[in-house]
Amino acid sequence: MHRQRWIELDQRCFARLFLGLGQGRLRRLSYWISKTADGPLYALFAAGLYWRGTHADLQFVTLLALAFAIELPAYLLLKNLFRRARPAVAMAGQFQAHIEPSDRFSLPSGHTAGAFVMVSCIAVMATVWLPLVLLWGCLVGLSRVLLGVHFPGDILAGMLLGASSVALAMLSLS
Repeated sequence: MHRQRWIELDQRCFARLFLGLGQGRLRRLSYWISKTADGPLYALFAAGLYWRGTHADLQFVTLLALAFAIELPAYLLLKNLFRRARPAVAMAGQFQAHIEPSDRFSLPSGHTAGAFVMVSCIAVMATVWLPLVLLWGCLVGLSRVLLGVHFPGDILAGMLLGASSVALAMLSLS
């Protein structure tokens, strides 16, 4: 019973956000915000820090790489374990996503998980940037809802996955 209520609440929140904010210019902006969390950009960021080569940069890259090495298999495992349908399928006929998702399942949000790996690494290693990066991470999650490919619960799960991956990485490094 509680599970069904959670699903209904998640769907209602999705509908309000998607219909209320996910249209017009904000939809187009959401597309570009979402693109900033594509995987290759993290690799470019890490390569730039590695190339710069300061001790702090190399520590950051090590933490980031280890956290992604934890997050990515966990993401794939959870995605295939839960097998939650994306909004356009779960609420067939009510909504159509604004983009084509990369796979069939929605829980957790991989874009959000990746963004929160970055947010959490910055929270640990470069706190001066945390407010800006935290805003970015939250906008990435919101963009995935506004594009119609994730429920808000998927975003929360992605945030938790990203942050916990960094916590586990830090434990293994200490």
